[in-house]
Amino acid sequence: MDTANPEKRSWIMRQVKGRDTSPEKIVRSLLHRMGYRFRLQRDDLPGKPDIVLPRFKTVVFVNGGFWHRHSVSKRATTHETTVYYSQTKFARNVARDARNQVELEKMGWRVVIVWECELKDKTTLEKRLNDYLKSSYV
Repeated sequence: MDTANPEKRSWIMRQVKGRDTSPEKIVRSLLHRMGYRFRLQRDDLPGKPDIVLPRFKTVVFVNGGFWHRHSVSKRATTHETTVYYSQTKFARNVARDARNQVELEKMGWRVVIVWECELKDKTTLEKRLNDYLKSSYV
């Protein structure tokens, strides 16, 4: 059950940022410390990837489990009061993410998805990103 009234819930949802989120900043900082240089949110690419590594022809999306429906996330729940809206919204998000990934791959880009829950173990995430980028160096 939602404990916030509709006005409070609306205010909370308006505070959700679309860019420069804390998880994005953590991944950017990690990549920078690893020596990688990148661009942010290129408008000319499908889905406006959070991080673009042109040298590696790789884009990185930093996704939260709630909005992007990470199957193993405890946060991928649905509010009881807005089941119909939430389910359709989440389905659109997942479909859009899949479309963007396919489109990027058709354009020759490699796509990495970093889930917010992966930030708990930065050592493993750093190894995964480094291994992926080293294998894709052009």
